[in-house]
Amino acid sequence: MQRPAVEFASNGDVTLAYQLVGDGPSDLLYLPGYFSNLDVQWESPHMAAFLNGLAEHARLIITDRRGWGCSERFAPDKVPPLEELGDDVGAVLDAAGSQRAVVMASWESGMVAQIFAAAHPERVRGLILVDSLVSAAESHQTPWMPDRTWWDSMFESYERDWGRRWNPSGYTARLGPDEGAWFMRIQRACCTPKMIAAEGRRFISSSTAEVLPAIRVPTLVMSNAAERPGWPQNGPFIAQRTQGARLVPYDGRGDHMWYHPAAEIVREAGDFVASLHEEFQAVFDRVLATVLFTDIVDSTAQAAAMGDRAWRATRERHDAVVRAQLARYRGREVKTMGDGFLITFDGPARAVRCAQAIVAGVDELGIEVRAGLHIGEIELDGDDVTGIAVAIGARVGAIAHPSEVLVSKTIKDLTAGSGIVYADNGEHELKGVPDSWRLYQAVG
Repeated sequence: MQRPAVEFASNGDVTLAYQLVGDGPSDLLYLPGYFSNLDVQWESPHMAAFLNGLAEHARLIITDRRGWGCSERFAPDKVPPLEELGDDVGAVLDAAGSQRAVVMASWESGMVAQIFAAAHPERVRGLILVDSLVSAAESHQTPWMPDRTWWDSMFESYERDWGRRWNPSGYTARLGPDEGAWFMRIQRACCTPKMIAAEGRRFISSSTAEVLPAIRVPTLVMSNAAERPGWPQNGPFIAQRTQGARLVPYDGRGDHMWYHPAAEIVREAGDFVASLHEEFQAVFDRVLATVLFTDIVDSTAQAAAMGDRAWRATRERHDAVVRAQLARYRGREVKTMGDGFLITFDGPARAVRCAQAIVAGVDELGIEVRAGLHIGEIELDGDDVTGIAVAIGARVGAIAHPSEVLVSKTIKDLTAGSGIVYADNGEHELKGVPDSWRLYQAVG
């Protein structure tokens, strides 16, 4: 079977593989989950039929996620955070010449698509989530998911069996011997056993549950109605928390190798793409963003001790340190407030690293700052930002101690794989904000 040419995009020094199929009137970017290799996937008649079916409805852009297939690989101890995978989506769209596309994703890649759609609605015409996860692990929000003991056993099996054994009595029972051999081949072509286990550990430490309310683009949620291992509860959970989302159960026939019911998924996806009109390209004034508040500790006492002229010079040097780090970590200065800054980012790991760099950078000035961060939906009001996420960020910043970077649990959940180390700071009441909040200190 003829394969489309593999093209390459760049996100910094990371190379990302993609293919273009068809020439429809709109763009559809497909992010495979669980396994992908742009070359080998075309050897399966099921996958080829599925992809060609999608290409009948749009210009199809397919990409191997970073670490997989023909894209840049990474070592098991260098698993990137979700926000970097979201950056990769934008890089592939740019390389493919797509200003705005419908983004379709399955399984764990659905978490990447959710973040990208919430943070960059101007790039996303619509969102299609097929058997998408919000977290791979059991939590108070997803009690139906496996616990970490189950996953530890699964990771051991990955390292032992990935690409080596085909189990015809397992969920691949519908594959014949020829396709069973292909299934082992594409696993080997996807990634190494240790890498899939390492990436899986990142996904069980991540959660996008709090991202869902910030998704404001038209959304189709397709969910395998079969029992585990499809975890069909995820579909209703996502649809209920995503504004205007439509839930469509499909018949997976007890098999979560969901490309077998390809015709049903292709038909629904095609109808969804055709239903999107230009009126959905309105100006978006609500986006997902990370909010950082910084504040100089004991600034009044410092000013009194130094005198006006010396304090003004210190403040100017403080501001220069902050702005230099904003340029480095892609932060946007919203405004200065008293002796601190309000800053927004499109990625939480970058925001935490920026806060840590600011804390370290002002130390040589003989002053300390405190920093608080939260991620959520913000409202854009001209150059200003408002909303509950902004209020929560301010409250977290007010609780932080001198030279401390304090973050909400949502930040922690979305920065797994970043290498940032957190210490549990306990439950806190945030003034004017309902419920108690688990906070964490970024310590390394």
